[in-house]
Amino acid sequence: MDKFDEKILQELKSDGRISNIKLSERIGLSPSATFRRVQELERKRVIKGYRVILDPEQLQIGFVAFVTIGLSDHRRSSQLAFEQHVADVPEVVECHNVTGTHEYLLRVEATDLKHFQRIHSNVLGECPHVNAITTMVVMESSKDQRS
Repeated sequence: MDKFDEKILQELKSDGRISNIKLSERIGLSPSATFRRVQELERKRVIKGYRVILDPEQLQIGFVAFVTIGLSDHRRSSQLAFEQHVADVPEVVECHNVTGTHEYLLRVEATDLKHFQRIHSNVLGECPHVNAITTMVVMESSKDQRS
């Protein structure tokens, strides 16, 4: 990667829908050279895809929490079972295996506290491998690069 590739990535991080013409103007290359570079970055999987940033208010997401999960044992089979348990739960938007006193850190988005309670009790609490659940409610986000 060179300075042009780095500029391309920076511009695309800011605006993934920028036109190739505008992108080429901003980085100082011809449109065809810029297009080839973007294609190469995609081919090498440096750029893995493009996504839509949604407005949580429009989707009625009024409750966000980070939840740590402790498992009853540390076997890989328990980890895989937990990951499968939450894989298809749309409210669990992130699931990270972490170090420390708990095995997992989840980001859970719900419409309100009652909705979150149902996820907490009926989904997380019903997983046989879960031993501990700790919830941290997001009050405000001063920095969130997903929005």
